[in-house]
Amino acid sequence: MSAFYKRVKRGILLVAVCLAALFAISIQVSAQDEPALWYEVEAINPGLDTPPSEIDRSSPRATLRSFVNLAEAGDHCTAAHVLNLSQLPQDEQRARGSELAARLASVIDRKLRIDWAGLPAEQDARTTVSVNDEEGSVRQRDYLLEEFDVDGQIYAIRLTRYAEETAVDEAADPVWLFSRDTVDNIDVLYDAFGPRAFEAHIPDGMKVRVGWLQLWEWIALPLVIGVLVLVGKLTSRLVRLGRYISDNRVARRTFDRAALPLSLVAAAGAAHALLGIIVSLSGPANAIITPALVMLAVGGLSLAALRAVDALLDHVTRRHLGDTYDTPTSSEREFYTSMYALRRIILVVTVGFAIVFVLMQFDIFADMGLTLLASAGVLTVILGIAGQVTLGNMVASLQIAIAKPVRIGDNIHYEGGWCIVEAIYFTFIQLRTWDDRRLIVPVKYFLSYPFKNWSVIDERMLITVRLVLDPMAEVTVLRDKFSAAAKADPDVVEHDKLCTAITDHSAQGMTVEFYAMAPDPWTAWLVEMRLREELVNFVRIEHPGWWWRDRVTIEAQAPGSR
Repeated sequence: MSAFYKRVKRGILLVAVCLAALFAISIQVSAQDEPALWYEVEAINPGLDTPPSEIDRSSPRATLRSFVNLAEAGDHCTAAHVLNLSQLPQDEQRARGSELAARLASVIDRKLRIDWAGLPAEQDARTTVSVNDEEGSVRQRDYLLEEFDVDGQIYAIRLTRYAEETAVDEAADPVWLFSRDTVDNIDVLYDAFGPRAFEAHIPDGMKVRVGWLQLWEWIALPLVIGVLVLVGKLTSRLVRLGRYISDNRVARRTFDRAALPLSLVAAAGAAHALLGIIVSLSGPANAIITPALVMLAVGGLSLAALRAVDALLDHVTRRHLGDTYDTPTSSEREFYTSMYALRRIILVVTVGFAIVFVLMQFDIFADMGLTLLASAGVLTVILGIAGQVTLGNMVASLQIAIAKPVRIGDNIHYEGGWCIVEAIYFTFIQLRTWDDRRLIVPVKYFLSYPFKNWSVIDERMLITVRLVLDPMAEVTVLRDKFSAAAKADPDVVEHDKLCTAITDHSAQGMTVEFYAMAPDPWTAWLVEMRLREELVNFVRIEHPGWWWRDRVTIEAQAPGSR
């Protein structure tokens, strides 16, 4: 019985080993015969020699690294093994392949931003994807490095996996090469982004790479910057000369305000022409200069648009209000406040559009979309903590623009002083005091504490002149004098509101108050000063005995007492 069990055990073990071997063979065959993992071709670059062993074409990262290393060493003949030259006749692949490799290396050096960490290092270019919150891997046989726009047409630089046709039972040896379409587009890309005719006259000794750039580029960059500064200054001066063309104030101001944005646009345009026609810098330099030029041009155009809108709105408001804010009507003050709010809205929209446009030019959204979504909460917290004062003031400014608790030109009593609201900006309010000083108040602080707005409904103000007089003063005489003086004053309105009353009385004296109506706070202050002066002069000249005085009581002593 024990012998029988041993034979059964050996049989089961043999069957398990055979099944395991068959399973492993089937996995290997299926992996090799999977048509989605590569493209089968009759032969890979038969016009070239056998690829040297130092070329690693096993993955996208290894292929691109081999090509870049060979190009930097100047070995373009060997670098041609990384191109799919199947579209060329076999006898032309050697000579033409070296030329195409050199041209592609120049385009990659000048235009391609290589993210080595992001390049797949696996043979099947395996990438991780997330579907329904579950992560999985996807194998590829095509990998896009970059796309370029040339005259409205899109040209791609792509790596593709190829393998020569083999027998059914023979394992394939797939390799990654620059695709056939990429090779077909090399000449177009080289004409668009390759070196310009001027660079052919640069000595080879100046083309030695020093750091990130070639030696001649270190010399050319300061010269290019100097030319841009010169173009900008020249443009600014030419634009400012337009002030002398017309005597119109609006036209003169338009030329002044247009000088800076037009100089920025002119400098960016000159740089684009200079770098696109005369010289073509390498990749590290382009990585800095190209975004800078785009931002310079967009900034100049945005600033020009903002200044044009600002000049238009300022012209409209000045036609309605003039150059003073002292006595505008309620509707005019509301109109001016609305214009300031419109300015702020246009500023936010323009700046936002400029930022989005710049980001879209460099595919920032495509590269950073998931990162931005993942870090949105962190960024919100950081911005909320770092910019809470600024953001709070901006929100408060929008609150003023919508609710209008205070308007441009309103007369207010703020922290014990009389002020006129002169301007409402994003983060602060500019107040003009009665003595023509400027008080700058953060918007959030301004709205956090009470203030008196004398212009909410009606600017009329009841003034009060207060005199402290002797109890023997005759109020009837004072009332007649005040009534005559107030009616004679041209700035006193509503004479039926004139009033004289004793508001306080004691053994030491009495307080007499005189009331009159003025059309606005500024006029009320002047009227109050004039009427007070009139009454004081009247008492001083006509009845000096009415002034308040100290009284001393002397008690008589009894006879014989000391």
